[in-house]
Amino acid sequence: MPFLSRQIENHVLTLTMSSPDTRNALTGPEQFLDFEQTCNEVNADKSIRVVVLTGAGSAFCAGGNVKDMRDRTGLFSGDPFDQADSYRDGIQRIPRAIYALNVPIIAAVNGPAVGAGCDLATMCDIRVASSNAMFAESFVKLGIIPGDGGAWFLPRAVGHSNASLMAFTGDAVKAPQALAMGLVSEVVEPEELLPRVHAIAASIAANPPHAVRLTKQLLRASQKATLDELLDKSAAFQAVCHAEADHHEAVAAFFEKRPGNYRSE
Repeated sequence: MPFLSRQIENHVLTLTMSSPDTRNALTGPEQFLDFEQTCNEVNADKSIRVVVLTGAGSAFCAGGNVKDMRDRTGLFSGDPFDQADSYRDGIQRIPRAIYALNVPIIAAVNGPAVGAGCDLATMCDIRVASSNAMFAESFVKLGIIPGDGGAWFLPRAVGHSNASLMAFTGDAVKAPQALAMGLVSEVVEPEELLPRVHAIAASIAANPPHAVRLTKQLLRASQKATLDELLDKSAAFQAVCHAEADHHEAVAAFFEKRPGNYRSE
């Protein structure tokens, strides 16, 4: 069985990490490859407009396998050079793949998101948490660092001070605190989590898909572009949008007070 189970409905692809017995821990190359291949397939399938990521069972994702760390097996075997290569060729494939997604991805954080699981949530564009959720950038408690890109994603999600607080202490952050620091956009009761996230996804998917994709590119570019660079890119993207048939359909739908009918390809 693949690690990521898939369900697609109304242009929304729901990915569920399906290893509840390990609390959806990220432990091996099959999982890393599953994320990478899935993201590549999403980018090639223009009918998919939004991705939702969640976990089966009580946890979102428990991060790495501490038993493998203890036994120095799998990702943690070999000398330091081997281990560095294992990170580059292994778990670091996930942040690269998710960051390269050209459609929005929403994390439906159903339970604990610990270590690499916390970082996985921050790789997503939007995060909604169950009241049962908990986040922990807990690497330091095991004498290691966030080797999966968390030091890049977390400050962008919560700011430098809050990221430092989480990373230096490794302490758990419960859902209300995560909401207060901006780590999540909303906190809902467990039974409301997927319905709420799918409602957000439906609202996104109802918009012209080319405009959503280009907007995501601009938001990502803004993380490292100067204002002049971003304005120039925005002008170019806007010209493309004005030439798109979906733009004309959106304007017509606006005046006719009806939903737009946009292309899936």
